[in-house]
Amino acid sequence: MEETKRTNVNELGEFGLIDHLTGHFKNRHKSTVRGIGDDAAVVDNGGDELTVVSTDMLLEGIHFDLMYSPLQHLGFKAISVNVSDIYAMNATPAQVTVSIAISNRFSVEALEKLYEGIEFACEYFGVDLVGGDTTSSMKGLVISVTAIGKVAKEKITYRNTAKVGDLICITGHVGGAYLGLQLLEREKQLYLDNPKIKPDLEEQDYLVGRQLKPHARKDMIEQFAKNDLVPTAMIDISDGVASELFHICKQSDVGAILEEEGVPIHPKAEEMALKFSLDPATCALSGGEDYELLFTVDAKDLDKVRYMADIYIAGEIVEKSEGVMLHTKGGNRHKLQAQGWKHF
Repeated sequence: MEETKRTNVNELGEFGLIDHLTGHFKNRHKSTVRGIGDDAAVVDNGGDELTVVSTDMLLEGIHFDLMYSPLQHLGFKAISVNVSDIYAMNATPAQVTVSIAISNRFSVEALEKLYEGIEFACEYFGVDLVGGDTTSSMKGLVISVTAIGKVAKEKITYRNTAKVGDLICITGHVGGAYLGLQLLEREKQLYLDNPKIKPDLEEQDYLVGRQLKPHARKDMIEQFAKNDLVPTAMIDISDGVASELFHICKQSDVGAILEEEGVPIHPKAEEMALKFSLDPATCALSGGEDYELLFTVDAKDLDKVRYMADIYIAGEIVEKSEGVMLHTKGGNRHKLQAQGWKHF
């Protein structure tokens, strides 16, 4: 009897698995402009605007730990990380649906706290909660959010449209969320070893906030519109700068030179990295969960981005044959390594 082949999903990774399972699917409707493979799907329902749809799940024990994640913050984060995908398409979110699976250890009062955070996020990002589902879970909490947005056809931005000569830009600072997580995990372990020890987060509100309550960059999309700037390609930074740059380069069939000097890391993140004996640059490039935006712009728009608030020019798109390289502060060039979040 022939044995049935068994392939471990770890061998494919998240995007390899998605491509393996869905790569042969065909779109049947002309209204489906963009399907699987970008930050969000794009649907054309007629008119001047496109509909943008994204969905994501957060699982207890995988994406969050309730030992240090307040339920209000978790509710806010669940919405924020989903609308971030909408912003990554240069679109504006309008509606969300929220589905949860809960075990019997969650009380009504606990869920009220979760939905307080969801409500605050809906107010902050200007979206409406329009539906969802609630069911039971054998263990822990599962949150699934779908975000729906809209964008003018001439302003939609994909991952696969970067071109040689474009500038690479990063919003805000990166690495902080990862270091906030390291700080929280350290205190968790100390507490488990000795519950009498009082947690010491070293007054690192910035780093802890970056991990527990990230703010998707709504303001950047507004700033782009105000300055009449349309990025040539864009992605949100959920798995780390290096990983996201590889996605853009692979899908756009180009290479890149990333300037280490141009990758923005907050002084508090740099200080904490050194305390943990970590390389600040590695934390900034591979940390993930910052939910900033990585985007490219035509070189002719240099004067626009140069004077825009909280945007850093971090490199250039080059020919594919040049590879994806990191130009270090020491003047050396070597292949960029992506060590970001692995989903399996």
